Amino acid sequence: PRRRVTTPSAASTRRLLSPEGGDGAELRGHVPPHPRALALVVHGGAETGTDTVTWRSLAVLRMAPFAWAIRSRTRGDVAVLRLKNRVRGWNGPAEDPLRDARWALGRIRQVHPGIPIALVGHSMGGRVVLRLADEPDVVGITALAPWIARDAREPRPGIPALLMHGSRDRITDPARTATLARRYEDAGVDVRHDVVDGGDHAMLRHAGRWHDTVAQFVSEALAAPG
Repeated sequence: PRRRVTTPSAASTRRLLSPEGGDGAELRGHVPPHPRALALVVHGGAETGTDTVTWRSLAVLRMAPFAWAIRSRTRGDVAVLRLKNRVRGWNGPAEDPLRDARWALGRIRQVHPGIPIALVGHSMGGRVVLRLADEPDVVGITALAPWIARDAREPRPGIPALLMHGSRDRITDPARTATLARRYEDAGVDVRHDVVDGGDHAMLRHAGRWHDTVAQFVSEALAAPG
């Protein structure tokens, strides 16, 4: 029988998307043969909760259009991955989604050392992104309707940030996002603060604006990595 030939790029993609070591956290998405940059999309959750997250969970599905929009807007050599967390909640000092995101970043760096990374997170995922804002190789951060906590960090010098919130959000506080934007501005961060008039937490109202704004921002951040 003919032996199947595995190309280096196919092998690296399998390593990148392998669930091994994630304890239930997983990565899925578009991976070109030789990606020059990568976008990592992080979903939301809840303050507490140990329910297992699946790929069909609403919070996970909510981020799929963002991944599609980023893939459409960026050139074909940009990988776009979605992270599925192990459990639904942040869970206090356990910081479960942060642990999952660090696992994902570790896997990405293992397979593609030094690749520029743009982070996109919604709600609890926004808190994760803001916590990881100063990570090496991160060249852009996007926090959508983020859960703002005291642990938000400032991006490295020259790294752009997009903070986006709907004015009618009743789950997370748009005023806290505005306060963080001012803090970033005072610190010299290249920050864009975008308030979606009438926008809700689920990002269903004016969905096209949410998707297009994020895709354009990520495309620009990855076009000239810092």
